[in-house]
Amino acid sequence: MLRKSLFASLVTIALALTLAAADEKKMESKKSEGAKSAMLHPEMTPEGGWDKAMGTLGEKPAEPWSSTTVGAGVNGKPVPGKIVTVTGEIIDLSCYNQLGKHGEKHKSCGQKCLNSGQPIGLLTKDGAIYMLMDEEHDPRRDGQTELRKAAGDHFAHVMEVTGTETNVRGVHAIYVQGFVKK
Repeated sequence: MLRKSLFASLVTIALALTLAAADEKKMESKKSEGAKSAMLHPEMTPEGGWDKAMGTLGEKPAEPWSSTTVGAGVNGKPVPGKIVTVTGEIIDLSCYNQLGKHGEKHKSCGQKCLNSGQPIGLLTKDGAIYMLMDEEHDPRRDGQTELRKAAGDHFAHVMEVTGTETNVRGVHAIYVQGFVKK
């Protein structure tokens, strides 16, 4: 009986050591994967590099949503959002998500895409992607905003973007204030 108990204990210890080693190996594998960039084609670099933002886009709002957005919300309630400032490269989402293109070498094509109405994006150094949109609902709907022009002017630049962040079913967006035509 003692032998059976001792054998069972040894088997349990061996199994625990094997599982611990497997877990450690899995953790090391994840660490080495994390060292790789999550960004598509990291060799395509933004104009001026990643080290310093070339400027800012957006005004820091007092509240996450403007009055026109609140007024347009279902029962006066837009989806939850939080005010953020995120630094990244201005990209066009169509070419990035389809081809992985961004950076200075893609500037001419990307500006054409933005000017043709393709979605504006922000790509962070760690590979996170945000869709950028004008925050003010009614002026945006009525074509009275100029974020698209500013994004085109700063395409492939690293910019500090301030606005209201949402995440709806995995789609990350920053709604930027301050671009209503005057």
